[in-house]
Amino acid sequence: MTAEALPAELRRALVQLARTPRLLVASDYDGTFAPIVPDPAQARPVPESVHALRSLAALPATTAALISGRALRDLATLSRLPAEVHLVGSHGSEFDIGFVHQLEPEAARLRAELQRELEEISAQAAGVTLEPKPAGVAVHLRRAEAGTAQRALEAVRSGPATWQGIHVTEGKAVIELSVIATDKGNALDTLRHQVGASAAVYFGDDTTDERAFARLQGPDVGIKVGEGDTGAQYRISDATDVATALAFLLEERRAWLYGQQSPPIERLTMLANERTVALLTPDARLTWMCHPGPDSAAVFADLLGGPGAGHFSVRPHSLAGRRAAGAANPAGGAPRSPLPLGQRYVPGTMTVETRWSRLLVTDYLEHGLPGHRTQLVRVLTGSTAVAVEFAPRPEFGQVPVRLVPEAEGLRILGTAEPMVLRSPGVRWEVTSDGVNETAHAVVELSEGHPVVLELRCGTDDLTAATTPEEDRRAGADRYWSDWLSKLKLPGFERDLVARSALTLRGLCDSDTGGIMAAATTSLPEEIGGVRNWDYRYCWVRDGSMTAQALVTLGSTAEAEAFLDWLHRVLDTLPGPERLHPLYTLQGTGLGPEAVIDGLPGYAGSRPVRVGNLADQQVQLDVFGPVVELVAHLAEATGRIRDRDWELVEGMAAAVSRRWSEPDHGIWEERDKPRHHVYSKVMCWVTLDRAVKLAEIYDRSADPSWVPLRDRIAKDVLDNGWSPEAQSFTTAYDGLDLDAASLHVGLSGLIDPTDERFAATVTAIESELRSGSTVYRYRRDDGLPGDEGGFHLCAAWLIEAYLLTGRRTEAGELFQQIVDTAGPTGLLSEEYDPIAERSLGNHPQAYSHLGLIRCAQLLAR
Repeated sequence: MTAEALPAELRRALVQLARTPRLLVASDYDGTFAPIVPDPAQARPVPESVHALRSLAALPATTAALISGRALRDLATLSRLPAEVHLVGSHGSEFDIGFVHQLEPEAARLRAELQRELEEISAQAAGVTLEPKPAGVAVHLRRAEAGTAQRALEAVRSGPATWQGIHVTEGKAVIELSVIATDKGNALDTLRHQVGASAAVYFGDDTTDERAFARLQGPDVGIKVGEGDTGAQYRISDATDVATALAFLLEERRAWLYGQQSPPIERLTMLANERTVALLTPDARLTWMCHPGPDSAAVFADLLGGPGAGHFSVRPHSLAGRRAAGAANPAGGAPRSPLPLGQRYVPGTMTVETRWSRLLVTDYLEHGLPGHRTQLVRVLTGSTAVAVEFAPRPEFGQVPVRLVPEAEGLRILGTAEPMVLRSPGVRWEVTSDGVNETAHAVVELSEGHPVVLELRCGTDDLTAATTPEEDRRAGADRYWSDWLSKLKLPGFERDLVARSALTLRGLCDSDTGGIMAAATTSLPEEIGGVRNWDYRYCWVRDGSMTAQALVTLGSTAEAEAFLDWLHRVLDTLPGPERLHPLYTLQGTGLGPEAVIDGLPGYAGSRPVRVGNLADQQVQLDVFGPVVELVAHLAEATGRIRDRDWELVEGMAAAVSRRWSEPDHGIWEERDKPRHHVYSKVMCWVTLDRAVKLAEIYDRSADPSWVPLRDRIAKDVLDNGWSPEAQSFTTAYDGLDLDAASLHVGLSGLIDPTDERFAATVTAIESELRSGSTVYRYRRDDGLPGDEGGFHLCAAWLIEAYLLTGRRTEAGELFQQIVDTAGPTGLLSEEYDPIAERSLGNHPQAYSHLGLIRCAQLLAR
């Protein structure tokens, strides 16, 4: 039996249930998990149900259980299920683990008396059998002749069933008497509480199961098997249907937990304008977009939650897609269709083209809109039928929406921000999964007649734009190409450096001057792991380094805007030493770090986080990159702005007050603070660059800066170098190594010809480099799991190779980084050299600024 044979409403309910953070799957045994047979001792479970329930129990955040009227020992013998499946016998009076089974003396005496009385009744009724249980006795009537069974039943009802202290449960051809309260509803509640389930499904066929159905509420699902009155919401026919429903739930749960064909991270392509970003899969699925800003809640979070979390898909209309996707695939998501022939950026722009043999999809984000507006334009050209599926899911899919077709497009109702999809001439069919609605359309394309879809966020206006689409696209392309044409690009990997520059510019917010560290949240550092962080904010360090990279290419506007952003942040603080490591793009503090339980994460990598706890850390290295940025900007412009000199003085003052403290370091470890070598080096950089700026631009330097700079340098050399490790170590208190410690030489604190720097390069290469990548460190940082190597760390090692005369190794490692870039030239945060795949948030500013730096050095 296929899943399509189940009622459509039940399939939709199971799809929603599969997406709950912690799921409890429970079932009765006889008549549900196993068919009813004349001899109860021969009631064997349906094999497909056994497989499905065992597999469900093996999934993370999923609990499986059988709750039966049978004695626990008989239930275990018949079901033969592993310990991962909880067994509850005697209608809830016997639990497999964690519960006391011994009866009180008075209850034990009552149970013995009950056994004697029921033995007398059964002795006079042929075919009536008794099933002793720890807390009671079940009287089975199924094998007795009808009249005999009825007389025995009446004798039980009028006799021991009326005794004080006896609890009665009647089912199909069975009546059970117990000396303690037995109730499948109580048993279900006990299990739910024990495992912390956020939703439950219960299968039952008997009147005794109604007490369990009565306990279901909210997202819970009750499924009645067979005929008869019931409080369950859904009904199926028999035990075979139970097996089908369990198998369907298993597949949906597995897909939700582990991702549905998650696209390789490096193959994701970013759209950008001057204030927001969006991501496309290689087959033109809009998989990630937030509104009103890139650090807001997602409207489309397919990347982290599959189709049910929101997507906007365009594909050739294959035979597999003839039916509406909602009917064909209850989980949501498009039927399979031919893969595109390729995807590319229009050269020198952030416009993306995805091409099939008779279809071209062109995507871009409009420019020049008001700050509260986001407008994604999708242009379909070609000569084929195109299937379009539109499923917005605001607030990370936590807000139900309605879609209302109108002549000019679709209205999205139920959102905090107005939102429409302009699509004149497109006929939409809207389907519902019971919570959210999805719009489907088939568009017939003909040559020379493109179809334009405009997703407008921040407005409810469906009327035609005053400017033709071709002119708006040309304006968007010109914005990028004009900017790019003014850069001074190195001759080494020129095209890839240009793409890196455009990517960094795409992470900048023109309205505020803030710069995102990456475009996404919670893309994993280990597939299936917990190292998933939100990088959609502006780190003082990352932003400074990004702006500096753009300055070295000849663009200074981003640096000036970023420093203005930083001035506004500092205006809100009692002193520069209170500078946090990161802020929102608006320059405000972050809210508490939170977890979106309703999203399973990329390829099952949970939790999905919003916010970042590093906001509250002490990171004393942040002052150095700021002053370095001011120095590079001054060199590029020939002057230093008065306010920027004030910023330099503020950073130097912050270092003077705090340099000797331990901190959490550049990698934001969630462990106790240490005296990190990199942080001390960046404090030295702050003062060193401040002194030099004062000399070059005739500014007044604080007389304490030089002696303090020298004191910090001596502190690093005395405490950071380990003769035992033959390297500068991570921190003063251990022998572990860190790629960031290469900055002892990269910064100029020691001369690159110093043998200690050469030894450090060798030690880090030996311990932290693995093929094409370099790990940050190998120490236990208090978090479970592993991570990939960091492209930025590889870039540092390339620079160190060059400083120590190892140009061949530098060129080889750089080429290996280039080879890990995706087909459109984007780099994520990390790379796994074993699995040969990208990891971490994408695209990552660190990775692209490192690539630019290496290309510049290698081109000299």
